Amino acid sequence: MLGAQRVPYLPITIMTSQDILICIPARYASTRLPAKPLQKIAGVEMIKRVAAISEYVCKSNKACSYVVATDHTAIEKFCNENNINVTMTPETCRNGTERCFAAVQQASKTPQLIINLQGDNPLCPPWILQDLIDSWHKNNSADVYTPYVRLSWDEYTKLLADKKTTPYSGTTVLVNKNDFALAFSKSILPAIRKIEDAKKNNPELSPVRRHIGLYAYTYYALEKYFEFEESEYEKNYIEGLEQMRYLYNGLKIKMVAVDYRGRETTSGVDSPEDINRVEKIIKKYGELV
Repeated sequence: MLGAQRVPYLPITIMTSQDILICIPARYASTRLPAKPLQKIAGVEMIKRVAAISEYVCKSNKACSYVVATDHTAIEKFCNENNINVTMTPETCRNGTERCFAAVQQASKTPQLIINLQGDNPLCPPWILQDLIDSWHKNNSADVYTPYVRLSWDEYTKLLADKKTTPYSGTTVLVNKNDFALAFSKSILPAIRKIEDAKKNNPELSPVRRHIGLYAYTYYALEKYFEFEESEYEKNYIEGLEQMRYLYNGLKIKMVAVDYRGRETTSGVDSPEDINRVEKIIKKYGELV
């Protein structure tokens, strides 16, 4: 998700002054899927799909724009040929957040909210992006906004089973009464000591909230991240969760409850098998926009 140092940026100003910027990091190199952003999914290049989702959201919000932040001229050329907003960022960016920050530094005016929508996330529902924006409008006291889903008991049972084979996949979050994050963990939070009693308290939903790794930052939070020291919870031999850096340094993360509305989803596209999986989902549920 996040890096550790401020990155250099290219002195190109191409973006207009906006309150909200959806930034789409799109790195060309990929070991398992070369030229990944330009790979076609059901006949449409992946980066074009993600840009279409962003454009759809921008049309529903005032002072909102999007930009693809890339490191390769092939992606820049494709975007220019398809009327997709694009900017070049350094190859030295180590992850999507560094690339977003490099792109934001090129804006003629600093956006107030920056949404990091990864370029390999072609199944991100636009209404989830809208939920983050709406939460920011309603409660602008937070520094970061990020979504979660409340697990049903069946989903909780599946997560327990998944943790036995892949214990460090999937992140859960504890929240306070106002849905601000208290802690994130690769373990299942909260621990449920008496499941039957918990089910009596709420037969439909477990108390477990699964975090979705999509982030909307205020500019202050994005900038401060690179100034903060790494917290102990970010180290790969402990939790390996970089978002804990914010909580460790006293910043506020607003958790936003979201709903996939019955659609299947998947994590980022990293292999030909992932492309096949996404194509099957699109065939079953239709296009997002």
